Amino acid sequence: MSSAAEHRRAIGLLVLCGLFWSTGGLLIKLVDWHPLAIWSVRSAIAAIVLWAVRRPSFRGITRAEWGAAVALAATTGLFIVSNKLTTAANAILIQYSAPVWIALLGAWFLGERATRLDWVTIVLVLGGITLFFFEQLTLDHVAGNLVALAAGVAFAFSAMTLRRAALSSTVAKPIDPLRALLLGNLLGAVIGAPFVVLHAPPDATGWLALAGLGIVQQAAAYLCYAWAIRHAAALEAMLIPVIEPILSPVWVAIAFGERPGPWALVGGLIVVGAVVLRGTLTPRRPKPPPQSPRSRGTPSA
Repeated sequence: MSSAAEHRRAIGLLVLCGLFWSTGGLLIKLVDWHPLAIWSVRSAIAAIVLWAVRRPSFRGITRAEWGAAVALAATTGLFIVSNKLTTAANAILIQYSAPVWIALLGAWFLGERATRLDWVTIVLVLGGITLFFFEQLTLDHVAGNLVALAAGVAFAFSAMTLRRAALSSTVAKPIDPLRALLLGNLLGAVIGAPFVVLHAPPDATGWLALAGLGIVQQAAAYLCYAWAIRHAAALEAMLIPVIEPILSPVWVAIAFGERPGPWALVGGLIVVGAVVLRGTLTPRRPKPPPQSPRSRGTPSA
């Protein structure tokens, strides 16, 4: 498969990843349990599925992969905490500042500079998300907003460190990005485990929803993401799945009759249009600087 065809396939898988991620809002609503218990069980189910599908070897795991795993666990955990401390709208919008951090730090961290098209897409995406949640945004809840900002930074570093690990891969020593994603889910499962024990378990509907969260919303999404991150830039891996926060309320609206307002519809159209534009137009990017044989196997996180 040519590099152009691989890139197109990567963009398609990132769209599919965002679609899978977007089911989280609906499924979480069906689980009456402590948020960190949900985090733990969802992560555990996802880890089991990923291990069953691929069974990656953990021999010779690099610092970049450990960094991606920790950043992934921090992203999901911080996002859940921020939802408890601030509004869901604030948490989503502030976390999706992640593309800005990648655009600013990508050249230094990866040798991948943001193009003019990238910056236009970032502005449109953040503007569209702002309109989508316009009626729910607030300037209160400073602590929750700061936690959401930390989640956004962790989100950015999870994509950049995972991309760095993929770039360090060689024919002689290939690196499977799924290893870091599996480790991140294992970390989430272990850290949140005490909350599983301390709180009464959900009903049968809740367990079915948890199965959907682990299998579809996490494992299926990560299988798409693991392949795509090898053939798409870190910023693309963050911008394309940004359809997630727009689609998530759509599934909730269909299931529970919560209809979005006019501002939400306009914002959603802007985000989807920006993502389609970015996925259709592929900017020219300078190739990342070649790494020495010594540094290829052990990139810093």
